[in-house]
Amino acid sequence: MNANPLGNGPVRPKGMIDKPKMKTTLILKRLWKYLYHFKSTLILALFLTFTGNFLALTGPKLSGMAVDAIYGVGNVNFPRVFFYCGLMMLCYGISALFEWLLSLTLTRLSQKIVQKMRSDLFRHLMTLPVSFFDRNQTGDIISHISYDIDTINTSLSQDLVQTCSSSIVILGSLIMMLRINALLVLVFVITVPLSYLLTSHRTKRIRPVFSRRSAQMGALNGYTEESISGHKTIKAYNQEDTFRARFEIQNKAACDAYYQADYESSPMGPTVNLLNNLSLSLISVAGALLYLFGGSFSLTLGELSSFVLYSRKFSGPINELANVIGELQSALAAAERVFVLLETDPESPDLPQARDLEIKEGAVSMEHIHFGYTPDKQIIHDLSLEAKGGSLTAIVGPTGAGKTTLINLLMRFYDPQSGIIAIDHTPILDITRKSLRLAYAMVLQETWLFTGTIKENIAYGCPDATQEEIETAAKAAHIHSFITSLPQGYDTLLTESGINISQGQKQLMTIARAMLLKSQMLILDEATSNVDTRTEIQIQSAMRKLMVGKTCFVIAHRLSTIQNADNILVVKDGDIIEQGTHAQLLAKNGFYAQLFYSQFA
Repeated sequence: MNANPLGNGPVRPKGMIDKPKMKTTLILKRLWKYLYHFKSTLILALFLTFTGNFLALTGPKLSGMAVDAIYGVGNVNFPRVFFYCGLMMLCYGISALFEWLLSLTLTRLSQKIVQKMRSDLFRHLMTLPVSFFDRNQTGDIISHISYDIDTINTSLSQDLVQTCSSSIVILGSLIMMLRINALLVLVFVITVPLSYLLTSHRTKRIRPVFSRRSAQMGALNGYTEESISGHKTIKAYNQEDTFRARFEIQNKAACDAYYQADYESSPMGPTVNLLNNLSLSLISVAGALLYLFGGSFSLTLGELSSFVLYSRKFSGPINELANVIGELQSALAAAERVFVLLETDPESPDLPQARDLEIKEGAVSMEHIHFGYTPDKQIIHDLSLEAKGGSLTAIVGPTGAGKTTLINLLMRFYDPQSGIIAIDHTPILDITRKSLRLAYAMVLQETWLFTGTIKENIAYGCPDATQEEIETAAKAAHIHSFITSLPQGYDTLLTESGINISQGQKQLMTIARAMLLKSQMLILDEATSNVDTRTEIQIQSAMRKLMVGKTCFVIAHRLSTIQNADNILVVKDGDIIEQGTHAQLLAKNGFYAQLFYSQFA
């Protein structure tokens, strides 16, 4: 995948976003499953559609009968005329009422479908592996849940009504015209095939540009989300103009995609409308001739009037269908993106023989591990390590050495290409992922707090924790004093992402959250990078007291904070080049010693 010149993630190869990945029939089949899930509402909608359009189709017939009730100038059967006109008004009135009820029913149906589709999509996202989120922009993923599903909703609530109604009106009008005069229907043998050929030809051109439009919108959302998340950094480096210029490029690409989609679909309506007007002209001429010289195919004036009205009802929906084809293609493109995401392979299931982890000592070992995020680029080469149960293992090394990758492997966010990782001599492939991850309390460099009280955030992994347990964890993380100084104390409501507290305070809260978990092992991935060295040393000491007998892994850049580690692994280029205690490694005067002394030079 090529690098993006804008610096906002990988670029898709040219043409990838243009080519549909699913057949239209498959997309429609998937949509039908959602429709059928709410079959009672769907049946009601179909009943209202059929009945309402049947009443509307009765109108032209009654109109023709009213015309035929006029026998000549001054010889009008007014009671019959008024009867047919009154019946026609009643049919149209009930039809309008049913159309309104249909609109409400289909709006409700579409909302139910969208709700279920969003739930299915979010539920599926929770099953996807970490690698999926590493490869895809957050904004693009959100675009699937918001923009794409909203597009489907619009199509289901509006275009579906139009399509169903138009189909029934076309079929009903054709039947009524055949009953009036089959010969006159031959006019449509010329115009309808032309309309079909035009529609099918344009559809092949329209579908790819709508797919491109959805993809460009996802890319724009991704870039916007990235820019807003990094707004403070953009300000700090005075790069507002640069990012504005980059946004304009993305924005123009999205607008161009929208214009191209509308441009490709715009000729549909006017061209089909032209053909329909042509058919009306031919019907008027042919009908007049049949009225005058039709013989056995002759028409009464009322029948000709009814036929013309039915021809408008027949051709009008064809024109309307042509107009909504563009929106339908947009909905199909959006549905395709949603269904492609739903078909993305979830995290591989546990092996049949996998069982829940039962920790005895908590010893962790890696034997001859080879791993790379892509097959052509190996990050870890033949790595082996041993962490005794209840020990503190520190992992140090230069940036890009593979320290965080080791944590990803321990948690089974990724699996190695070869080698064995084991806990108490049991390969983690034979352990269920859920029990494995629950065995670890993990604190990352990137803190995460949700909207809620401080108490709820600290007790996130242990919701049944008592107030005393929460305060004990907070005291150990050196955040208790700050919390009690707040007006509402532990009941203080944090805003989204905890933006009303400092980064260091957020990190201390996540450390308190990890301390509260009843887990047997702990992982700290640069978890104290946002606190001062003195506080970090205090936290490490407190954590050692709280986690006696539990296995701990710590990734740290500040080597002064890991001097009491039982074992220090020095990782470089995916290999452990040195290991031992702090004193032993300094005595070797090797790479670790260079790192340590460089921080105090």
